[in-house]
Amino acid sequence: MNSRERWRCALEHREPDRVPIHDSPWEATAERWRKEGLPPDVLASDYFGYEMARFCPDLGPQLGCEVLEVNEEYIIQRNQWGEVVKNHRNRSTTPQIIDSPIKNRKDWEKIKSRFTASDSRLITSSYIMNPASYVPLEEALIEFQKEQKKERFITFSAILGYDLLQRYLGTERLLVAIATDPQWVKEMYTAMAKLAIDMCGLMVEKGFEFDGAFLCDDLGYRNGLLFSPQCYQEQLLPSHKLICGYFRSKEMPVILHSCGCVKELIPYLIEAGFSCLQPLEVKAGMDVRELKREYGDRLSFMGGIDVRLMRAGDPNLIEKEIKDKFRVAKKGGGYIYHSDHSIPHDVSFQQYKRVMELVRKYGRYD
Repeated sequence: MNSRERWRCALEHREPDRVPIHDSPWEATAERWRKEGLPPDVLASDYFGYEMARFCPDLGPQLGCEVLEVNEEYIIQRNQWGEVVKNHRNRSTTPQIIDSPIKNRKDWEKIKSRFTASDSRLITSSYIMNPASYVPLEEALIEFQKEQKKERFITFSAILGYDLLQRYLGTERLLVAIATDPQWVKEMYTAMAKLAIDMCGLMVEKGFEFDGAFLCDDLGYRNGLLFSPQCYQEQLLPSHKLICGYFRSKEMPVILHSCGCVKELIPYLIEAGFSCLQPLEVKAGMDVRELKREYGDRLSFMGGIDVRLMRAGDPNLIEKEIKDKFRVAKKGGGYIYHSDHSIPHDVSFQQYKRVMELVRKYGRYD
């Protein structure tokens, strides 16, 4: 069974030969691993046998990226979303957002005409958050063909909904708009969903073939949701239904990446048409065993393995984590391995190699 078949099988709630595998090490993590044994000419995704490939078009306002300030520790730049962000130069972290391009409806009216599908958006990347990784269409198609030959599960990838709008408005401004101007927020959600749909269609016309969709929309934090279930149902659910309906019509299962504790939204996510939820943050109270028991007949799960235990001094802790959770999560299919968020740079190469050995050991369907 190849990777593509394995993923399709799991997402259809059937048992493949073993649990499919994917993960998301930070760039700084991969840099550390190269010093500890990862061959310099081999990608971590190839070395560890990750089985999904993502291709994301440029879905931003195309305002242009610009470095505004650099010092020994930090870099401040305007990114592809129009945000001014500050980040560490030598390690990967969540950037600090200093400014956003949309502050009111008037700003939206000026910028919304930019969110139209076009060939100029066919610069493509596997990293939604990193404009430096975008390549021209010709190079992206070559990469796509390579991934096809590796028989990986290939996804159209995009950031949308709340997660995208907070980049344009800033978190506080968006939350105020959700409470005071829901129709405007709903209009923006819909515009972003339509752009993603149109760009997927255009990429297919140009030669891409997708097995599924991987969509990012962070809706929670450690202690709960970022807004109420009612706000989700009234404002965001319609655009989620729109985009899931499109992909489902193409027989493409839809994986939703949403950080934080989003348990309250799961019935709505199922209604929207999502096939799978990822990454299931343990520190936010997302336990894949509980979720599997309650929703496993209607939703697949990807992730839920605590990265904090990967770096622990006691190697038995991560083995127990994988063994216990796999036993429940993999039953009947419907489960894909991933960390419960991403792999930080304090997980060593040897520690992570052992994680992958355990994933393969306990992920088998005997």
